[in-house]
Amino acid sequence: MAKLLADITPLKESPAFRRLWLGSSVAAIGSQLTLVAVSLEVYRLTQESLYVGLLSIFALVPLVVAGLFGGSISDAYDRRKVALVASLVLWATTACLALQAWLEIGNVWILYALVAVQSGAQGINGPARSAIIPLLVRKELLPAANALSMLTFGLSMTAGPLLAGVLVASIGFGWTYTIDVLSFTFALWGLLKLPALPPSKDASRPGLRSVVEGFRFLGTRPNVRMTFIIDLIAMICAQPRALMPAIGAVMIGGGETTVGVLLAATAVGAFLAGLFSGPLGRVRRQGSAVVWSVMGWGASISAFGLVVLLAGDSGRGGVTFWLLPAALCCALAGIADSVSAVFRTTILQSATPDHMRGRLQGVFIVVVAGGPRVGDMLSGGLTQFLREGWVLLLGGLLCIGLAWFASRRQPGFVKYDAAHPLP
Repeated sequence: MAKLLADITPLKESPAFRRLWLGSSVAAIGSQLTLVAVSLEVYRLTQESLYVGLLSIFALVPLVVAGLFGGSISDAYDRRKVALVASLVLWATTACLALQAWLEIGNVWILYALVAVQSGAQGINGPARSAIIPLLVRKELLPAANALSMLTFGLSMTAGPLLAGVLVASIGFGWTYTIDVLSFTFALWGLLKLPALPPSKDASRPGLRSVVEGFRFLGTRPNVRMTFIIDLIAMICAQPRALMPAIGAVMIGGGETTVGVLLAATAVGAFLAGLFSGPLGRVRRQGSAVVWSVMGWGASISAFGLVVLLAGDSGRGGVTFWLLPAALCCALAGIADSVSAVFRTTILQSATPDHMRGRLQGVFIVVVAGGPRVGDMLSGGLTQFLREGWVLLLGGLLCIGLAWFASRRQPGFVKYDAAHPLP
């Protein structure tokens, strides 16, 4: 059992990583509280789902722009200071969200503005934090360190939304945001305790030229590039999120509650993958593991689609038995996605020189943020021609086929050996 559970060696060996991980873990749950609470507050103010959907636009654009330039900044300056300044902005915007709730201002445009600033700061904070990890732990422990991060991700995605609904209903928006403000102080503590992390001697000045330089570098590194391509395949071809409301309302039944259960099941899968991630540290063919994980994601989404097709329109009268197999499919998808993320992140960190890590982590942020949203648009648009179940079933099969095709076009990725990481 000890070999199956998450390897905590990085926490034992590196006090700096331990503090960073602990601080980020507490703050991640608080961030999920705010993410859900903002959506609920916008809906309470407007009574329109359209305005809630606009939050994604106000969040995505600053995240993409800041993610690219944030990577350039984190390569050019002390990463500890970059992450610390970005985290202070995140803390301040959350404090402003709490303040406007306490004052009962009730202006949706203030919420949009604060979310935009918060997303921009996250676009700088994310690449800097990710680029810091390889400087704190041994190369051999990177899979274990990234698995611990996925454990935190799964826990926050499961507990955060559930707690947010309860807290908003019981103590209101002001206290919910305030809890996030308090939790984020742990993240600041973890960063403050880090040693200085000066830039590499090969670092470039931040700016557009530096960003372009990062993309040119990516063009010469097929294995690193493949980590982005295969994730885009998974997220664009087989993204079920936009179909969940219809599935909950008509096919499986239960409405918003069913949607919450299915999304939570995916997060539980990610948590379980992190909890039982011990064997991942012994995997050397990490590229092959990514390919199989993405194909597993596609297979799980196809199975989910098959469940939806079998359910038909039986959910119009309330929740049905089909919720159980559907939740199981979502949990398996969460496991596959988590394993893929662990190895994709490890390959990116190991096969990229230090002076380029920030910029490529910035590209990673853009891919992770943008891919699912393109997938949402594609899957939602296809429902004009196909039933939701068919969109999921065929999308999952397409994901499997394209992942296999991409691996055949880049055989070096399948042969990637963690003991000898080649870009």
